[in-house]
Amino acid sequence: MSSSSHLPPVAEWTFLNSGFHSGAHNMHVDQLLANRMVEQGGPPTLRLYGWDRHTISIGYNQRRHDLDESKCLVQGIDIVRRPTGGRAILHADELTYNVVMYAEGKSISQIYSDISKALVRGLRTIGADVAYSAVQPDFPTLYRNQNSIPCFGNSARYEIQYRGRKLVGSAQRRYATPDGDEVVLQHGSILLGPAHKKLSELVQVESEELYASIRRGLEMKTIDLSSILGRNVSFDEAAVAVKGGFENEWNVVFNDDDFDESNLRSDLSYNISSNEKVAQ
Repeated sequence: MSSSSHLPPVAEWTFLNSGFHSGAHNMHVDQLLANRMVEQGGPPTLRLYGWDRHTISIGYNQRRHDLDESKCLVQGIDIVRRPTGGRAILHADELTYNVVMYAEGKSISQIYSDISKALVRGLRTIGADVAYSAVQPDFPTLYRNQNSIPCFGNSARYEIQYRGRKLVGSAQRRYATPDGDEVVLQHGSILLGPAHKKLSELVQVESEELYASIRRGLEMKTIDLSSILGRNVSFDEAAVAVKGGFENEWNVVFNDDDFDESNLRSDLSYNISSNEKVAQ
């Protein structure tokens, strides 16, 4: 029996390679794509993008005071709030993916698993022998500890690892549709290089011991594609691999999305500022 007989039915998706933009722009577009599906329907979307300057994103309910905003300002590092949950990420040398799709009755963990299978399949084509985590931490308890400020300090079930070290950090949010389904927005960071570790210098914690603990955690618990493969992995190489993973794992046929970002004014409400009113 041919392997093609095991594939799911062909699914048509839209594909968007956005290139590099600011954090506010990136979060705005991810949210707009979810809103579009809720309001207008249409096929699922895979969007890939990068960041045109180093930016820290924090989860929707994370305290902005977890970061040293004065240090970020001096170093020219933007801070934005994601529409999804989770913890802080320094977006530096990475490829970011965003999937917008209908839940179709699947649980949060099922969607995580499905997306991770596609990512794993794609990343293996460039030689990264990755797998996904089988362990789910007790996040409500974990988040009470300042060591949990970085997203990459801990792996959730189905997040992608290499030899027990986290390579991809993801977060998911859902939106109700008028017909009773849910639209899933899941985005995540695929580390290409080690620059994300600098986050340990930009957090605001109570002691030097905690700084050192966060730094050690990022060193010991995370890894990037260039370190795994012993060579530089570019944004473009990783993007081709990820797109191929969805095509081959989910039997997806991609059409280019006609969503026009060129004249889109970034929604600056995603930027963190002193007058922010987001509930914590």
